[in-house]
Amino acid sequence: MGAIQSLLQDVPVPQMVRIRQKFDDTHIPVEQIPRVLREQLSRPEIAGSIPADGEVAITAGSRGVANIVLIIRTIADFVKERGAVPFVVPAMGSHGGATAEGQLAILESYGITEESIGCAIRSSMETVQIGTTPDGKPVRIDKYAAEADGIIVAGRVKPHTAFRGPYESGLMKMMTIGLGKQYGASIVHAAGFEHFAEDIPKYGTAILKHARVLFGVGILENAYDKTRELHALTPQEIIEKEPELLVKAKAYMPRICFDSCDVLVVDEIGKDISGDGMDPNISGRFCTDCASGGIDAQRVAVLDLTAASHGNANGLGLADVTTRRMLNKMDFEATYPNTITNKITETMKIPMVMGSDKLAIQMALRTCFGVDEAVPRVVRIQNTMKLEYIEISEAMLEEAKRNPQIEIASEATPLPFDEDDNLLGSME
Repeated sequence: MGAIQSLLQDVPVPQMVRIRQKFDDTHIPVEQIPRVLREQLSRPEIAGSIPADGEVAITAGSRGVANIVLIIRTIADFVKERGAVPFVVPAMGSHGGATAEGQLAILESYGITEESIGCAIRSSMETVQIGTTPDGKPVRIDKYAAEADGIIVAGRVKPHTAFRGPYESGLMKMMTIGLGKQYGASIVHAAGFEHFAEDIPKYGTAILKHARVLFGVGILENAYDKTRELHALTPQEIIEKEPELLVKAKAYMPRICFDSCDVLVVDEIGKDISGDGMDPNISGRFCTDCASGGIDAQRVAVLDLTAASHGNANGLGLADVTTRRMLNKMDFEATYPNTITNKITETMKIPMVMGSDKLAIQMALRTCFGVDEAVPRVVRIQNTMKLEYIEISEAMLEEAKRNPQIEIASEATPLPFDEDDNLLGSME
């Protein structure tokens, strides 16, 4: 037994209770998504903007967006019906290791292939300058998109992980950061996140002015990661209406229905889940002072990395403790380009590394201040996108029973560890 295990072996891991958090489940049934989206696309000002016989670029991002293959396929089919030739471009800044091949691999991991969407995918990190902002900063976008006869910006609208403003994660940001690729994104990030609330609309508006943006498709999801609303927006409507969609998106988000806990255990993080691996709007761990929210956890333990993250462990630095399994999956070539681009080093730092899940949880418990180790307040989640079913320690049970948004789904049971002290199975 090593020194670490010897010092932690007597730290009790509390029994956990499975609970169900109840949120508004309003959504568009999957089979109705093409119809709803086509109704939006058929608006005269939207459909009429598609150039007959022209080539049209459709953006695809790096996040796990519900029904994204169906949404892109529907847009591509509609473009074909209008007589144009659609193709998809990855719009994900420096993700995928800042390589064209890496960005293609990310799209493929979401099921976005030429076969599934019915059109070509053109991936390149090359950008061209299409104009300047009012204060003279260069505005750059993906070469293929710039050369197309039109651009359709399709993306999810939601709160950002590092700043607050009228435009956060959404169509303006996808144009500015996503289509900007590594080079363009680095220009915008140079001033720091404290300027994003001003710079995202400044660059985005410049792109709308100088590039052939036909329209945008804003996607809103509910708390259960289901498509809730679809909005086709003209360039002017992107400017005017995206802030309204952001307000809605914030209201639709899930959360952990407790203000605080001693330890938050996150089974997995990944770029497919959040730009910061785990959404700070849920976990409460932000990489800047420009945003706040989420649960107040004294310690955060992150146990694993999703396969769909392709080794990108951005966000690991926001945890206090992790596992060797997680560290072994971290690909520095895939992770560090994010820091090179956004200049935020905190999210890339490596926390304390434990040899098993149990030791990681015990380390998080032992390093809390002012906590009775016999009755700690512990929350366990699979990831920050899946928050319907989570686990809480017995110390939080009475508070949970008083909350009408919570349903108790099990008795208190010990966490299931295997012979190597790693958690068995998943929370699903």
